[in-house]
Order: sequence, then C-alpha cells, then structure tokens
Amino acid sequence: MRPPIASLVVLLLVVAALTVIGLGGIHAERIPQAVPNGEQQIAADTAQSVRTTIDVEASTVRRTATAYQATGASTPATALKALTSARKAVLGGALLDPHTGKLLSAGGKPVPLAGLDVATTAAGHGAIPPRLVTSGGTRQLLYFARVTLPAQQEDANQDQFQAPSRTERQWLLVVSEALPALTTFGDGRTAEVLDASGAALATTARGTASPAAADGTLPAAAARAANASGSDTDASGSMLGAATGSRRTVAGWAQVASATGPGDTDHLGLVVLTFRAVPATTTGADYSRFALEAAGALAGLALLLGLALHFFVQRPLLRLYLSAGRLARGATEGGPTAREELFRPVPVHGFGELARIGRALESLRRQLLGESGPEEFPARRGPGYRALAVAGVLVVACWAVPMIFVLNRADTATAVPAPVLAAQQARTEIATNRIRQSLDQSYTDLSDVAAGLPGRSRAAQSEVLRRTLADHKQYRSLYLLDRSGGITLRVGGTPLRTLVHVPDGGGITTVNTSGRIPAIAAYTQVRAVNGKTPAAGVVLFGEIDVNALNSLLPRPKLGSVWVTDDHNKVLAASVGYRAFQSLPESGLTRLARATQGAPGTAGTATSAVLRTSSGPSVDAAAPLAQSGPTARLGWHVVTAEPAAALQIPAVQAEQRTMLAGILGLTLGAACLGWLHVVVIRPLRAVAVLVERLAGGDRRTVLHPVNHDEIGSVTRGLELMRQALAERDRAARSGRAAGPSRSSRETTLQR
Repeated sequence: MRPPIASLVVLLLVVAALTVIGLGGIHAERIPQAVPNGEQQIAADTAQSVRTTIDVEASTVRRTATAYQATGASTPATALKALTSARKAVLGGALLDPHTGKLLSAGGKPVPLAGLDVATTAAGHGAIPPRLVTSGGTRQLLYFARVTLPAQQEDANQDQFQAPSRTERQWLLVVSEALPALTTFGDGRTAEVLDASGAALATTARGTASPAAADGTLPAAAARAANASGSDTDASGSMLGAATGSRRTVAGWAQVASATGPGDTDHLGLVVLTFRAVPATTTGADYSRFALEAAGALAGLALLLGLALHFFVQRPLLRLYLSAGRLARGATEGGPTAREELFRPVPVHGFGELARIGRALESLRRQLLGESGPEEFPARRGPGYRALAVAGVLVVACWAVPMIFVLNRADTATAVPAPVLAAQQARTEIATNRIRQSLDQSYTDLSDVAAGLPGRSRAAQSEVLRRTLADHKQYRSLYLLDRSGGITLRVGGTPLRTLVHVPDGGGITTVNTSGRIPAIAAYTQVRAVNGKTPAAGVVLFGEIDVNALNSLLPRPKLGSVWVTDDHNKVLAASVGYRAFQSLPESGLTRLARATQGAPGTAGTATSAVLRTSSGPSVDAAAPLAQSGPTARLGWHVVTAEPAAALQIPAVQAEQRTMLAGILGLTLGAACLGWLHVVVIRPLRAVAVLVERLAGGDRRTVLHPVNHDEIGSVTRGLELMRQALAERDRAARSGRAAGPSRSSRETTLQR
C-alpha cells in the first residue's frame, strides 16, 4: 500500500524538478545557437562538394591512364597528348621516368615539379594522392597516375647489327589543374578555400555581402581550429565574428578530408570557410518564471494527492487491518483476554470498500458474540476507491494537458529565425547541386564510353562495357538498343525499364513509371564512324543504381531528403520510401510546386516553416532543372528537418513543456494504476467476500493472494469463517442431540 503512494509523490516531485531544470535553462540569445550550427553544416556540405570534386578528378586521371592502350608506335609525347588533350580542366601535363625523375614529355603550361621526389612519389602500388603546389604565385593541384608504355631500350653489350629489344616500362603521369571552383548558395554568403596557414586560395560570394561580414580574423581562426582538431579528419565548427550595428557575422569551417577513411584529400590541409552577416534578435525570452510556476503547481498537486491517499486510503486500511487481526484473535484464541477483543466494536472509517468491509466486520463481531445472526447488505453502493483513483488521474491531467497542448506553443510563423530557414534552403540547393553533378558525371562517363564503341568487335564492346561497369559503381546495368528499341548487348543486372523507346540526343531520364525500384538511366547516342565497324546499337543506356543516388542524400541536420519527378512522385530518398509514392505531407508537395521548376527552366528554390503532427518543421525545395543533361527533367529536391532537432529557444520550450506534461501524466497514471492493482481491486474483492460471510456464507474459503495488509485482512476473515462454521456445526449437533435425549428420558419415566 505504501510504495504506490510514496512513488506517486516522489515521481511527481522529480517531474517538477526536471521542469525547472529543463525550462529554466532556456534563454534566447541574440544569435540563436541554431544559426551558427546551420552555418557549420553549410561549410561541411561545401567541403564535401570540394572533396568529391577532387576525388572524382583524381579517379578520372587514374582511370584514363589505366584505360590507355599503348601500341608499338606510342611515344611519351603521343601518350601524353592522348591522356590530356580531351580534358579541358588540365592546365599542363608531364610524363616522368619514375626511377630517374627524367622529364620524358610535357604539354600545356609548365607543371611545377620543383621539390617533387619522383622516385618516392611513384614508389609502391597504391593510388598516389594529389598534392597542393605553388606555381607563379597561384596554388594548383597535381594529380598522379602510372602509365604503362612500350619503350625501346638498347643493350650496350649487344652487337650493333642486332635490333634493339622491346620491353614494357611504367611511367609517371603528372597533371596540374586549378583548385575546384566553389559554388556558393544563400544571398550574402561568402565561401573561401584556405590552406593550413589560413591563406585564401579561392573565394566566391553570392549577392552583396554585408559590411559586418568583412572580418579578416576569421580565416586565421578557422585554420587554427582545423589544425587543433587533430586526427579528426572531417572536423567542422562554427564561430561568431565582428558585429556592425544590429548584424553580426556567423562563420562555419570544415576540413576538406574524407569522413570514411583515408582519401585523396586528407593530406592537402584544405579548409572551407563560409560566413554571412545575420541580424541579431532584439528581444529575449526567459522561461525561468514559467518553469518555477509550473513546477510549484505540480509539487502542490503531488502533496495534495499524497495527503488525500494517506488519509482516505492508507490510514483507514491500516485501522481495518488492526481490527481484522483483533477479531481473528478473539475468534480463535481462548481465554478471557481474547474474549475481550470481541467486545470492542469495529470502527467504520473511510468510504466505499473500506466502509463496507468495516460494517461487515462489525456484523461478524456481533455474530461471533452470538448477539445477532447473518445480516444482508444492500446491493446498491456509493462511489468507491476506484473513483478516487480516477479523480487522482484527472487532477494530474488538469496540470499535464495544458502543458502538452496549450502552454508555450511555438508560433509557426515566428518561432524559427529567418537565418535558420535561409540555411535550410541553402543546404537544399547544395544537395541539389551535388545530385545534379553526380547525374551529369554519369552522363559524361557514358558519353566517353559510347565514343569508344564504334570500330570494335562485339566481344571488344562487351569488354568495354564490363570494364565500365566495374569502374563506375553507380551503374547497375549497361545495354545497347537498336533502332526498334530492342536490347542488342547487355552487361550487368536485368534492366528495370518498362518504357521501350529510342530517344534522340542524350541526357538523364526515367525508364519506368511503376514498380518497386525507380529506374533512372543516362543515355547517349552511339555515333557511326566512317570506315569503321558500326556499334551493335544506336543508343547506349546506363541504368543508375538508385542506392547510389540515395547515398548522396543524407547529411547531418538536413533532415529527410526526397528526390521527386515532375509529378512530385518520389524517386529517391534518405529515409524509407515506396517507389513513386507521394510526399508524406501535402505541405511539402505545395512547396515543391512553388519552385516553379518547369521542364527546361531553372526555377527558384523556396523554403517555409510548416506545422506537422510532430511540431514545426523547417522545409525547403529546390528544382533540379538546370542546364545540361538534367535540364529537361523537371525534378525537385525536397528537405524537411523537424524544428525540434534544431536549437531554437521557442521550439525547445514547446518540446520540453510537452515532455514535462507527458511525463507527469504518464507517471501519475502509472502510480495510481499501480495503487488500483495492488490495493483497490483486491479491496473490492475482499468487500464482496466479507459481505457474503456476514450474510451467512460459511462454505466459500477465503484465500489470501498477497502478503500485505489486504492479505492479512483476508487471513483474519478466513479464521473468523472457520470459527463461525465450527460454531454453526456445534449448534446443529446440539439441536440434533437434544430431541434424542428427551425421548430416552420419557421412556425411562414410563
């Protein structure tokens, strides 16, 4: 009996304390923490884009060198031209002897090789990571690859009339390129790529930067923070810069390094810095007073419920327990002392079940003394202790329900600061750019493959497609179509296409409109070359693995991300989804339509704060339609981040207020339910049994279920039942023996 009541009071007081701690610690600062956090994530997203660009370029250089097929007529000069002429990003190239460092061939701008230890660089068998060098006062990236070429070598011991021996040797390809171009999203934002010392290597800005953003201390501070991160290669952070009037600079930094293990960019020491001036809030919110008032009200309710249960349940039950034990001793023990226990009336305390048990015990006491016989009790009864438990739950609900549904509700229109909403839109545009670049690269790679198919045998074409499938993990299937749409050559998995068509030109498209897996494909025409064997088909398709597209979408603090087609049906997502389903919220669909990204047009990114069933959500949408292979798609990228995941004071106050209400209601109902199970329900059962016993039922055996106060009352009732049953048997035996003895006496008298 005591544990449920004590637990109710203690747990409600704990909830009151948590309310003070949780709500009292929320203070609205001039720059909410969600704003620097958003800038940090923008810097991390930009750093990932730079890292991906460098990784792709390094892989392309190595793949081009591996795919180059040297012939007997190949020379270092012709090889270098074949390896670099088709790529516009190359500033200069060089072929070196990896053993001596001798320059065999050079093209384009001079490659800065000063200080390069060729033998050490070319040693080993793994991929050679890029290096950051200085040339003419500008910083460039050097990419490396090993190229196998036939080389003629004369043996000095050979006779002069012998032909030179032909062997294969490995050369080192060095390609110099400029740093990847930065793409900045968000009006007034500036992005920089820094080296390890904090010097800016590349800078780009969007729109007009505020004077508050001109803080020259930020690059050095970002470089120091990145260098202090130690072994955490993909570290990131945020900083607050100078303030000008009502605006202050918010900056984020992130290392350009791999997050999943050793990568091509780990040793470059590059850091991305983004910053933007944002308006500071002029009004603050302090929830300390509300927390104290709410906690005080709950503490008062806890003490009130504890006292009510103590006086209406605990004390009457203890007195009833003592009275039942006293009557049991008087009924079973002999002697005048035990007999005196039966002469003390049973006091009736409380109401409901306890009052019924008390009245029945008093009736049993009189029956044990022989003062009365069995007594019937009325069937209609007043409210019992179950009503008291329900009333207790309602009392707790009077405090909890307003906390859950009414108090501290965040205003959807004003709760989320404008810079946080702008950051979500900028990050959505960055995600869109990342997906667009991936699709464009898939199309470019496929076009390069298609250019090498004419003039080859069918077996050679199959080998080219198999090698492409092995080198490009984003493809799940490669196949050639003839003019009727039939597949003439295929490698990889079974195509998912259900739309049989032979499109013109090239680009990205979907080749099914239903099914479990969306089929997204790059396609390009296979050109006929005069004088060469035509390809086995006229269009080369490369179905893109949707999992490769899904893997591009998740980013920390970006929330759920969906890629939708021109009918707003989901093609890919960072969360679980069903192919071609609608977006989970109608507001997201309206947001996607508001981008006005019609096929062939650029469209405009947009963002909004929407109210969902789980609270405010910071949402944004951006069109994928831009120039290039994806221009005609009409696709969108939609993101939704619950505001509760962001450090926004108004939203934090709403969530913690709701949590306090839910905890209070849950714990209060649980403790009162516990009291109902272990006290009230057994009391109802005992009340029925004791009234039957007082009404003359001597056959029903009373079994104590629990070892507690109610169990002791039940044991006492069983002892009284046995005593009454024994007395009734003795009385019946006496009545049966009385007539027989009278008959014998009459016979003797006669």
